Amino acid sequence: MIIRKAVESDFPKMLPIFREVIEGGDTYDFEETASDQDAFDYWFGKGVTSFVMAEGEKILGFYKIIQNHRGRGSHVANASFMVSREMRGNGIGRKMGEDCIRVAREMGFKAIQFNFVISTNEPAMHLWKSLGFKELCRLPGAFNHKKLGFVDAVIFFKELV
Repeated sequence: MIIRKAVESDFPKMLPIFREVIEGGDTYDFEETASDQDAFDYWFGKGVTSFVMAEGEKILGFYKIIQNHRGRGSHVANASFMVSREMRGNGIGRKMGEDCIRVAREMGFKAIQFNFVISTNEPAMHLWKSLGFKELCRLPGAFNHKKLGFVDAVIFFKELV
């Protein structure tokens, strides 16, 4: 397994994972009706640097790094992650999270902030805490979970210096 910078030609292999993740309605704020162009722009839009974890030709998961804000807030990164359903629980998220921290430092970011981690996403909540992210606050009922209704979203932060 390797993690490498994503290229646009990876997108057809990323799209089924994107669809699988958003269809769950339990981790991302995308609606199932999001277009392929919406997905492409999210992972390859202006200012986005994406990475894939691959085993041979197979994409197992991917993540992206962007500035959390422009201008005077551009020293803080933001990142998003997706792992294929069949590979969950195999340490893919952890490997990508560790790589993201390393890459963010190399890119000169001073911190990483996750703006919208769904509180019921126990694997993500555990992962970010175990990688040294601090839970800053909860946004009560900010996410409309497909099965559970309104649940909290969490803001996480990790200094990189």
